Amino acid sequence: MPFEVRLPDIGEGVAEGEIVRWLVKAGDAVKEDQPLVEVMTDKASVEIPSPRAGTIAALHVEEGAVVPVGTTLVSIEVAAGRMGSSTSPAGGAAQAGGSQGMAPSSGATSAAAAAGPGATVQATPAVRQLARELDVALERVSATGPGARITAEDVRRAASGPPASPTPATARDRSSAGAATTGVAVGPEERLPLRGLRRLIAENMRRSLDTAAHFTFVAECDMSAVAEHLRVTRPRAQELGVPLTYLAYVVKALVEPLRRFPLLNASLDDEAHEVVLKRYYHVGIATATSEGLTVPVVRDIDRRPLLGIAAEIRRLSEAARAGALKLDALQGGTFTVTSTGARGGLLATPIVHHPQVAILGVHEVKKRPVVVDDQIVAREMTNLSLSLDHRVVDGAVGADFLYAVIARLADPAAWLTPGDVE
Repeated sequence: MPFEVRLPDIGEGVAEGEIVRWLVKAGDAVKEDQPLVEVMTDKASVEIPSPRAGTIAALHVEEGAVVPVGTTLVSIEVAAGRMGSSTSPAGGAAQAGGSQGMAPSSGATSAAAAAGPGATVQATPAVRQLARELDVALERVSATGPGARITAEDVRRAASGPPASPTPATARDRSSAGAATTGVAVGPEERLPLRGLRRLIAENMRRSLDTAAHFTFVAECDMSAVAEHLRVTRPRAQELGVPLTYLAYVVKALVEPLRRFPLLNASLDDEAHEVVLKRYYHVGIATATSEGLTVPVVRDIDRRPLLGIAAEIRRLSEAARAGALKLDALQGGTFTVTSTGARGGLLATPIVHHPQVAILGVHEVKKRPVVVDDQIVAREMTNLSLSLDHRVVDGAVGADFLYAVIARLADPAAWLTPGDVE
C-alpha cells in the first residue's frame, strides 16, 4: 500500500494550513527529506519534506485548499521492505505520519467540508479569532470559500444579520458581485488567486483594522547628528562586513523609550481583558519580498550593540527575500518598525501588527530647509509615523514616546558607546 504523508502538527497552536504550491507531481521519483509541498499557516510558510524515498503515487489536495492537521496530502509508492514507521524530518519543523488506510480522492480537503451538525468547520485561525471577537458561531455560518471554507467576509455577514444561503454561483465565482459594485469590464482582465503569504497578509491586515482602534501621530525628526555618526562609523562597519543604515539607529534608539513607556511594548488579550506588558524587547522589521510583506524579529535589541542590530537586520531581510526564514524568526515581536527607505514619500499611516499595539513608520532621510535659532538651514530630516491601538495607548502617551525617540536620534552620542561600533 502507498505510504501516506499527512499535514503534520507544526506546533504553535496551528490547526490547519493552506496548500500554496506543490513541488512534485504524480510519477516523480523523490528522495528522503526532499521538499514535497509548500504550506502556509497563520504563523509562517513551511515546506513539508518526504519521510520516504519512492515514487509519487497521487496528490490528494489541490493548491489553494485549506486543510486541517492530519489530512493526507500525498501518497508515495515505497520500495518493498522500506515502509517502517514514520519518523520526524530533520530539524523538527514538521512531522509526517504514515498510514495504510484509504486515501481521499484527489482534491479532497479531509474531514467534512460543509459546516453543519457533526461536520468539521473549515476556517483559518484568523477567521476563527474574528468569529470569537464578533460572537459568531462558526457552525451556523454559510461558507462561500473554496472547499466550503468559511471566510472572514462570511463571518462579518453572519454578525450583521441572518446568514444568506450562498448560491452555487456565489461560492464558485464572484464575478457577478464584482460587476455590481465595480461595473462591467471594459477591457482584458486577469484574476489572480489570493494564496499563500498574500492571503495571510490580507487576513492579518483586515483583522488588525477590525480589532484595533487605530490612531496615527506624525512628527518631524532631525537626523543630522545620526547622519554624521553614520558617516564616521560606516568605514569601520564595512571593515566588519556590516551594512550600517539609518534603520539600525532607529531600532537602537527605541530601547530607552520602550522602557519608559511600557504600554507601547505590549499586547491586548481581548478574551481575558488584560494588557500584557512585555519585559523583553523584540522588534519586528517589516520587510518587502516578492511574495509580500513579512515581519522577521530582531530579538533583544536592549542587549545588542548598534552594529549587531545592523547585522541582524541584514541577515533577516536577506533570509526573508530568499524565502528561507525559520518559523521562530517571525514570532515573539513586541513592537514593529517599517521603513519606506529610498522610496521616499511625505508620510504613511502604518497598520499595527496584531496583536502588538504600536508600529513606527520611518520615512526617507533627506536635506530639507528648517528653522534653527531663527535661521533657515539645511538639515537631514525625516518624518516618523507612530500608529497605535488607541484601546491601550492614549494619544498623549504615544506622542510623548515618539518625542522621546526623536530626542535620542537628535543626540546619538549621548547614548551610544564604543562597544556599539566594535
